[in-house]
Amino acid sequence: MARFKVTVEYEGTRFSGWQVQKNARTVAGEILGAAKTVFNTDKFELMGAGRTDAGVHAIAQVAHLDVHTQLAPHIIRQKLNDNLPADINIIDVQKADARFHARHHAVARSYVYYISTRRTAFGKRFVWWIKDKLNLEAMQKAALSFEGMNDFRSFTRDDPNEKSTKVLLDEVRIETHGHLILIRITGSHFLWNMVRQIVGTLVEVGRGNLTEKDIKRILKTDTNETRTLTASPSGLYLEKIYYEGDKRDTTLTPFIHI
Repeated sequence: MARFKVTVEYEGTRFSGWQVQKNARTVAGEILGAAKTVFNTDKFELMGAGRTDAGVHAIAQVAHLDVHTQLAPHIIRQKLNDNLPADINIIDVQKADARFHARHHAVARSYVYYISTRRTAFGKRFVWWIKDKLNLEAMQKAALSFEGMNDFRSFTRDDPNEKSTKVLLDEVRIETHGHLILIRITGSHFLWNMVRQIVGTLVEVGRGNLTEKDIKRILKTDTNETRTLTASPSGLYLEKIYYEGDKRDTTLTPFIHI
C-alpha cells in the first residue's frame, strides 16, 4: 500500500468541519467519496493533520492517504479534483515515506484570523466584520501574553480532565492590511475553539472591555468567561502545517483582499 502526502484547500462555509461525521457534510467525507470513485475501492485511509470546526477554512491542510494504486501523484491530484465539489481543491499530491504521519509528525501549525474593519458585500463568509474601532496597539501588546507555554483551559471547550490543556504558542502576531486586521497564531497544537476564543478575547481588548492584565489573570484561572467571546468561524483559516525542516513564514500577507 502506497502512502501519499496530500495538501488541500477548502472553503469551510458549507461543511461541518474536516472530520467525518454521520449525517453531516464534511471535507474528509467528500475526499473519501472522491477517492472511492477514483480508486474503485473503499480500502484506503485518510488522516488529516488537524481538525477544523464547522465553517472554518483551510489554505493548506495536510493529510496522508494510504491506497493501493499505480497512478502517479499528479494523476491522483487531477482525478480527485475532477470528483470533488468546487469548495475543495487538492493543491498537491506527493509520494511519501511509509512512516510519514500527517498529524503525528507535524511540529507546528499556524492559523490566521481575518477581521474586516468595514462592511463588505463579498466577504461575509471569509471575515468577521467588526463595526467598533479597535485599539490595535493594545491588542498587539496583549497578544504577547499568549506566547510561550501556557495552560489554555479557559480558552477551550475541551475537558481538562481528559487531555492536557497546556499549549506552546510560538507567535501571536497582529498586522493591518488595508481594511483587514490579520491575527496569526502559530503553535505546537491547538485545542477545540482555542484560536477563536483567543481572537474574541483580543477583540475585547481592542474595544477597551478587557486589558492585558485580564488576559494574564484568565490564563492563571479556570473560568468560562471567554466562551461568550468566541469569534465567528467565518474569519478563521488553517494556514500551514509545519514539518521538520520546513521554513517558517516571516511575512503575513492577506490571502484575500477587502
